Amino acid sequence: MSFLGKFPQRRMRRMRRDDFSRRLMRENRLSTDDLIYPVFVLDGKSRTEVIPSMPGVKRYSVDKLLPHVEQCAKLGIPAIAIFPVIERSLKTLDGREATNPKGLVPRTVAALKKRFPELGVITDVALDPYTTHGHDGVIDRSGYVLNDETITVLEKQALVNAAAGVDIVAPSDMMDGRIGAIRASLDAGKFIYTRIMAYSAKYASAFYGPFRDAVGSAANLGKGNKMTYQMDPANTDEALWEVGLDLAEGADMVMVKPGMPYLDIVRRVKDRFGVPTYVYQVSGEYAMLMAAAKNGWLDERAVIMESLTCIKRAGADGILTYFARRAAEWLKERG
Repeated sequence: MSFLGKFPQRRMRRMRRDDFSRRLMRENRLSTDDLIYPVFVLDGKSRTEVIPSMPGVKRYSVDKLLPHVEQCAKLGIPAIAIFPVIERSLKTLDGREATNPKGLVPRTVAALKKRFPELGVITDVALDPYTTHGHDGVIDRSGYVLNDETITVLEKQALVNAAAGVDIVAPSDMMDGRIGAIRASLDAGKFIYTRIMAYSAKYASAFYGPFRDAVGSAANLGKGNKMTYQMDPANTDEALWEVGLDLAEGADMVMVKPGMPYLDIVRRVKDRFGVPTYVYQVSGEYAMLMAAAKNGWLDERAVIMESLTCIKRAGADGILTYFARRAAEWLKERG
């Protein structure tokens, strides 16, 4: 009896039937090499602070950060990204503490590179942790962020971080022309191997709330927003324009931020430019998944690993994620 015409000639489920065949045809694989771990650092000694809006994530003083990072290094995580929590007394309108060579970030970088010379260290280049108003730059009397005046401070901040030994500076401010200015300053200072990871497509997103709590800029920003310098979530072509400009100015790699809600942007960037492309799975994404998992609505491990795999599938070469350490542990278990 012929079944031709009654059943499909191509049965897609054949290859899905067994684990071995699913593995053989798997197109994208997440590995520890894809992970960058963001950490929050604060001044003082023997200090750790929980972040209520980010369950499981803490702020660390440098002495407490070192053993935490050691575990990350043992797991094979290639790089960490430092985000400072600056004391209120050090915050100013112009964020000048960002340029202090003896400040929290340079001291943290130096300690990390001394203890873990092979570990990649990334620093955020932006002023929001350092300003009394919570914006990423210098403001005028109306509260508008001044582009060129901000870049002058960012150049100094990048140089201070480079002198401390950082491997990658990551300008996240979204000022026009800052990549070219920072690259020129680094080269003039003989820091020709300091790489630039440009936050090229950084959107004015509602997903950043827990991060602003973590670094202490939420209260300073208040009801303000960053729409005059971060991108409109409705735009895609603009992201390609921004990425192209940053690459032309000397960026070594580019980033899309946030992550999962913007994977269409990641795919467009990767298809258009074919350059090292990174994604920041931001604090709001982390908080949502953790809240659902804590309530038993989602399987924590499954959704974390699925979310990271989906980011990889979209074209990301690496992912900044607060899940990095746990993901690395699970990947090690998998073997």
